[in-house]
Amino acid sequence: MKNRFSVCVLLFLVCVLPIRANFILLPMDDVSQKNHLKAYGITYWVLTKEYKASWLLNYRGGSFLLPDAAEIRKECQIRGVSFEILSDGEANQILDEIASPSQNMETVVLEKAPKIAVYTPKGKQPWDDAVTMVLTYAEIPFTPIYDEEVLTDQLLLYDWLHLHHEDFTGQYGKFYGAYRNAPWYIEQKREAEALAAKLGYSKVSEEKLAVAKKIRDFVIGGGFMFAMCSATDSFDIALAAEGVDICEPMFDGDDSDPNYQAQIDYTKSFAFKDFILERRPEKYEFSDIDMTEKRRVPFEKDYFTLMEYSAKWDVIPSMLCQNHTQLVKGFMGQTTAFDRSTIKSNVLVLGECQINEEARYIHGQKGKGFFTFFGGHDPEDYRHQVGDEPTVLDLHPNSPGFRLILNNVLFPAAKKKKQKT
Repeated sequence: MKNRFSVCVLLFLVCVLPIRANFILLPMDDVSQKNHLKAYGITYWVLTKEYKASWLLNYRGGSFLLPDAAEIRKECQIRGVSFEILSDGEANQILDEIASPSQNMETVVLEKAPKIAVYTPKGKQPWDDAVTMVLTYAEIPFTPIYDEEVLTDQLLLYDWLHLHHEDFTGQYGKFYGAYRNAPWYIEQKREAEALAAKLGYSKVSEEKLAVAKKIRDFVIGGGFMFAMCSATDSFDIALAAEGVDICEPMFDGDDSDPNYQAQIDYTKSFAFKDFILERRPEKYEFSDIDMTEKRRVPFEKDYFTLMEYSAKWDVIPSMLCQNHTQLVKGFMGQTTAFDRSTIKSNVLVLGECQINEEARYIHGQKGKGFFTFFGGHDPEDYRHQVGDEPTVLDLHPNSPGFRLILNNVLFPAAKKKKQKT
């Protein structure tokens, strides 16, 4: 009788009490995940709740392994993110597979949600910047900052900084040739000059150089910097041209230095070397770093390939290249891609167009920090023009190009390991 009672109690407990799984898997392959972009947002949200997460490099497109909790399941359902429930045994089986020396995979623990700043002018439309747009869509919080905040050392409050499509050389984006009579250009030039004067500088180029040097120091001190489009080459040009006037009179009111090209100091730049500056003010280009006008790549063949690194030995580039495809659709920008001959030897190429070997996506270390440069303006708007309508990310929830941006956002959350190469 006692044994029969015990069996009945056991059956009751099995039927009534839920069998709790131990892990939630956010698959990131091309078949299983409905919304890749919001999956990053879920992972970031989990970190803000003081859970730990694991990034499974090269496992099903770079999946995320999260602890099982009712609030996490609910959040996935609300945001439309596909997830799978794993038992403790199933999770351990996956981790054992990843740990095998024969597999080009690795498990990276994500510990803390990085504090994110986006360097962007006040009043800028959110869709003018792909990073602002995808962070908003993925529901990852960020703080907009600009020159005043940077120059008062507020970068110290953040772990990760994105540079808006800025011109750090003081040449107003080189829009002079096409837009010098446009009301928006005139107004933006006036506002930039007023801000420089307010901050104690006689020229916009001098004020922007001071900002670039503060950002440089942020990276050297251990910060993470991500830049797209013209913020990549103009940042390096500004640093390399410190103490040299490279602006023509329509930009700063006086002549540029004679033979300024010979005075460029390439040791001061992050990623680029031996570049030749574009002197003509009417030319929509900063230097020969950019491939926009040199490339001859048909639209239908404009793709770039992500490099394959050893996940166990080269963890950082592997994190930054996680995707559900190695072939990513190309897109244009003021700075579309980088001429390989101008890239320093210590900078990694993470993605290249194999038709002409241009680099689209590069990464390097400076001091204790890291930087990533990504060519182009908007991964889902092939040829973005001034005044174009915004990209609707609800139509592109699985965008490989936008995934690369979000890889960089989560990169600072990783538990630090000594890189082996």
